[in-house]
Amino acid sequence: MYINDIHILWYFFIGLLGLAVGQVMNWANVRLENHEKVFCKEFFTTYLPHMKVNFFLIFPIAIIYIALLFLYGFQMKLLEYVILTPLIISALVIDYREQIIPNRLTLTIFEIGIVFTFIYGLSDINIFVDRILGMITGGGIFLFITLVGGLIAGKEAMGFGDVKLMGALGITFGLTNSIMISILSFLLGAIISIILLATKKKKTDEYIPFGPFIVLATFLIMFVPRYIMILILLKIFTLGMFKV
Repeated sequence: MYINDIHILWYFFIGLLGLAVGQVMNWANVRLENHEKVFCKEFFTTYLPHMKVNFFLIFPIAIIYIALLFLYGFQMKLLEYVILTPLIISALVIDYREQIIPNRLTLTIFEIGIVFTFIYGLSDINIFVDRILGMITGGGIFLFITLVGGLIAGKEAMGFGDVKLMGALGITFGLTNSIMISILSFLLGAIISIILLATKKKKTDEYIPFGPFIVLATFLIMFVPRYIMILILLKIFTLGMFKV
């Protein structure tokens, strides 16, 4: 049986991979939060023998992996996103729990982006340039907002962890997608923050981490075709007056 010209067994195997990766990331999140090494002997001597399944983490990653295979097939983009997915989910989880995005995690995302940028650049220099511009633009937008917002508000408007995360993602997603991730993250941040404040889940003086909004926006860019996302944004910013 084939789904989108891919045998169903491949979906089964990549789903299993997602389950395994999700369980490992459960350990990695705790270690990264404490600024400790992820791959160490404690993983084998302490974690694996007493491992508890984290269903809230393993199933989302498995589902995302299956969806990525369906959308991208056996392309280089699939491998890149399979590696990236657990890392940005870790950024979401850790920033939500601890209001920090570990430098080691951001650096790993950046390193992976650099590797794939050079691989793509070997066949198309335009992709290489686009990704470098994405890194500069993505990080630059958030750095500008952080600095200007800090001057206006008199306090840190956004953490530098968000700036570094956006720069690291920019080298993977390129110029146009980095701009859209930035726009979407602020839209999601505004909508969700209003809901949290209206339902009194958060107080007006309480810090709301921005990393989760960046990650959610990134997944939207990964799964929604660019032309559809551009149309949606045009509809939103023109209050529905934009006509195709």
